[in-house]
Formats: sequence, structure tokens, C-alpha cells
Amino acid sequence: MAKAARRIRDDLRTIDIVVEVVDARIGRSGRNPLLDELAARRTRIVALNRHDLADPSTTKRWLNVLAANGLHAIAVDGRQPRSVAALASAIALSSKQRRARPGYARAMIVGIPNSGKSSIVNSLLGRASAKTEDRAGVTRHAQWFRLDRGVELLDTPGVLPPRIASGAAQWKLALCGAVPRERYDPQEVAAAFHCWLFERSPRTKVPDLASFAASRGFKRRGGEPDFHNAAQSYIRAFNDGAFGRISLEAPDDPQAA
Repeated sequence: MAKAARRIRDDLRTIDIVVEVVDARIGRSGRNPLLDELAARRTRIVALNRHDLADPSTTKRWLNVLAANGLHAIAVDGRQPRSVAALASAIALSSKQRRARPGYARAMIVGIPNSGKSSIVNSLLGRASAKTEDRAGVTRHAQWFRLDRGVELLDTPGVLPPRIASGAAQWKLALCGAVPRERYDPQEVAAAFHCWLFERSPRTKVPDLASFAASRGFKRRGGEPDFHNAAQSYIRAFNDGAFGRISLEAPDDPQAA
């Protein structure tokens, strides 16, 4: 992550526009505060990705807060080219305003791992040029693309903050796929999520891990529940939207220390 941050710092020397991709479900934990320092003098656009999986009213509140902080914020579903059209228009407009050299401007896509940067790049280009998978760390190297006749676009590896102090932020990032799967216990993440959800909505119909495992038939030999594999499936179900549109953070939530 430190190496990737240094690379972003170097790349920014020739960048006019910074497009920060943020998972709309984690509007606070899904942002890297380092970008506020590194990209302070660049045109900033924030794409709240996966808005189709987030609570619509919470996403609207995030958009209002970001706009109040002087950022151009847009809610998108990065897998859908039509949804990304507004982002393409914002990049095109900004490129005309901030073009630093004759003929073209340079934009850079940044964000934490598995925030959907490469999917957005592919939708912007209208073709599958950037490698995508539903896991963190797929983009290992920066890739340049010609977005149109006036803009070049740089897709960069995801960068997590150097320190994630809050336990709540840790499980939220893991649940949304920003942390490599080998670095967390899926059972702990599933349990933390359901505990959080139950505290806010005691009548929730989202099952806990035990109920989910029983309903999906996750059993070991001898009939014991297979909670490990059930938890992995539980996390996939969350990210597929099987539990509904859920935002894990809102602008007025107390920020964890």
C-alpha cells in the first residue's frame, strides 16, 4: 500500500483531474484521507459506486455532504454504461476547464481496493479493457487508456489507508470486499454485520449466520453446521444485494475513534 501511495503521488504530477471511486455503502470508511492531501490542488470528482446496493436516501445525503465540501459527487453503478454517462460528462467538462497541455487532459481513477474502479473504466470506454474481479487487489499496475480525443485516463491499484483504527471500519471494509479474503475471518465479519444491523433494526428480516447456514444446507459430515463456508456465502449474498439495499455508514453517524 505504501508503494502504491508513492506511485499515486508521482503520477499526480501530470494529472489534471482526480476521480475518486467510493463504495456508496461505506461513504466514510471507503475513502482514503490521504487523497485529500495528495490531490488538494486537482479537480476532484467523487463517484459513489454500487449505489444500486446502498440505501437511496443515505446515498443522497452523502452526495449533499460531498457537494457542500466542494466536491463534484455522482452516484453510479459502475457495471452499467448508461449509469456512468453522467460521470463521463463530468470528466469531459472538467477536462476542458483544466487542460494543462495542448490537445488533451489527464484524469486518474483512484480508490480503495475493490471499490469498482476498473468496472467504471470499462463502462467509460465501452469495452472490457481493465481487468475486473469481485475481490481486492486485482489491479496491480497502473494502466493508461484513451477515454476520448481530449482525455487520457489512468486506472490505478487500490490503496487502503495506512492505518484502520476502528474495528467497525475493519469489518465494514472486509464485508464490502476491500480487504483480501485471507486477512479476515468471514464468520466474525458476518456476525459483526448482523449484530450492527439488529441494533438498528431489531425487526430486520436479514438472517443471522446460523439461520442462513441452516436455510442453505451448509453442513459438515455428521450434520454439524459448516459456518466457515456459510459465512463466505453470506458475504457474497450481501454483495449481490440479496439482503436488500443497505448502507453501512451515514454522514451523521458518529465517527469511530
